[in-house]
Amino acid sequence: MACCSSCALAEMATILNSLLPPCRPTLPARPSMPLPPSPSCLCTHKTQTSKAFAVPRRNAMALILSSYIFSEVGLNNIAFAQPSVGFREYIDTFDGYSFMYPQNWIQVRGAGADIFFRDPYVLDENLSVELSSPSSSRYKTVEDLGPPQEAAKKVLKQYLTEFMSTRLGVRRESNVLSTSSRVADDGKLYYQVEVNIKSYANTNELAVMPQDRVPRLEWNRRYLSVLGVENNRLYELRLQTPESVFVEEESDLRQVMDSFRVNKVAG
Repeated sequence: MACCSSCALAEMATILNSLLPPCRPTLPARPSMPLPPSPSCLCTHKTQTSKAFAVPRRNAMALILSSYIFSEVGLNNIAFAQPSVGFREYIDTFDGYSFMYPQNWIQVRGAGADIFFRDPYVLDENLSVELSSPSSSRYKTVEDLGPPQEAAKKVLKQYLTEFMSTRLGVRRESNVLSTSSRVADDGKLYYQVEVNIKSYANTNELAVMPQDRVPRLEWNRRYLSVLGVENNRLYELRLQTPESVFVEEESDLRQVMDSFRVNKVAG
């Protein structure tokens, strides 16, 4: 009985061995190298790496971003604390005038004035110089315009004439804010005038019913003028700025006004 069992086991072992692949010849030994991980292992490894660094990476990016934001805020605060952005001097030796202007303003040619500069960021903020014709004016002093209050009326009237519009429903509101006179370090008398002008327009200018023509504010600006006389000509430095930024820019604008000079031109 035991003999039969042993024979059966031996036959089963022979059958199983016949099913196994033949043994490969033994190759010479060579230095072992790590095998690359299988795709499934690689995916698992990458996933684990991403998970392991996901939180630190987000923290690092947040730190970098917050550091940049805080640094920008700090720089802006410092910039706002500065009294001005710096100035450059413009001198016109041919027509005989000079002034200082913010160094980041740019000159615009073909604007109709003798010279024109504007803020590159606040497009409604600019300065220009207007001159009377040398052939038709015989000014001796700025007092030829009358007192500063009378000169202010003429300045305001000139602005309103230039801003006349043919559009329906356009309305202007204006008033003189201040007038003054001063003798500068060149010994000449100058007038300073400040006016405010608001422009309103209807939302639907072609509407028949009045209730459909609702007026809205188009712009609200302050205009600052400095008047001086030399070479028998009237010189006017004009500054324009939106009322919304006037308080922030006032110091720089007043420095520009105070710097304006009219100069004798060699005949």
